[in-house]
Amino acid sequence: MKSKIPFYYHVLLFLGLFILLYLWDIGVNNRGLDSVFSSLYFAFNIGFFLSIFVVYILNFYTFCNWFLNKKKAFLYLLSIPVSLVIFAGVRYFLQEVVIFEITGIHNYGEKAREITYYIRDNFFFGLPSVILSAVSYLFWQFQNTYKQNQQLVLENKKAQLQMLKSQVSPHFLFNTLNSFYSQLILKDDKMASDILVLSDLLRYVITETEKEEVLLSKEIQFLQNYIHLQQKRFEDQLYLDFEIEGNFSTEKILSSALIHFIENVFKHTKLNNPDEKAIILIKIKEGFLELLTFNYNVGGENYSSTGIGFENLTKRLEFTYKDQFILEKTAENNTFKTYLKIPLKK
Repeated sequence: MKSKIPFYYHVLLFLGLFILLYLWDIGVNNRGLDSVFSSLYFAFNIGFFLSIFVVYILNFYTFCNWFLNKKKAFLYLLSIPVSLVIFAGVRYFLQEVVIFEITGIHNYGEKAREITYYIRDNFFFGLPSVILSAVSYLFWQFQNTYKQNQQLVLENKKAQLQMLKSQVSPHFLFNTLNSFYSQLILKDDKMASDILVLSDLLRYVITETEKEEVLLSKEIQFLQNYIHLQQKRFEDQLYLDFEIEGNFSTEKILSSALIHFIENVFKHTKLNNPDEKAIILIKIKEGFLELLTFNYNVGGENYSSTGIGFENLTKRLEFTYKDQFILEKTAENNTFKTYLKIPLKK
């Protein structure tokens, strides 16, 4: 998760630190106002703070994003000496080259400017910039994660409320369907079987979709029931290849993570043209699930976005799987493809 902190926040932070340094020198170190506000003292302080700021920004937007964001603390520790060497180089350039050209005065003595001593000495002075940037990054990362969690909880509550509103006495509904099934089982086996499939599908929607994770077997059974009923709607003129490869037993998956893609295939495709067959392929292997869909758009309709449902699903995937999932969608000419790869949990 990359930080979205406005850049001016960093600038305000360092302006505050710069002012605190002057107040510290006046109140604690008992420096006189003349010496504190002298142009030479101010110039060297500006050079020092700019050096810290450069390394702070570099570390915040590069090393923290590369390593802390991916929880690679050891690699981040290895990057700290690199940041400190950069700090020494920037400080040397600003104070011992630029300011010296202006004032004719070095901040370090001649022996202290020897390269090995200068770098070693500035490892101490540069360390606060590295620590401050790491702490700031982790703090804002925590804040972003907290806000995402709160937003996800709110969206789940809204979804549950909407589901409750749409439920018309589930027990009554299931009892009615079971009654229909009992009446038809001896008269029309196919109709009775379809009612049983519908009952299972509705039971899954009501009892399972409010959960964070469900068994993969139940999710796939739900998809099979959904496609079975769609076949009835198309009066068996449904040109769709639906295939499942691989074995599964106790694996778990984010609830309702797959139905969105299946619904889009039926929503944006006629599916009654044998020359424009749609494809839905699910592969389970090596602890991952892969879903591939392919379909021709209705009337050449171009839909590179799949709406609010797609955005909400993406947020749920990011929250659950972090950076361990792949989600791609491709619109070319009059065809549309989606690809999803997510890890499975035991």
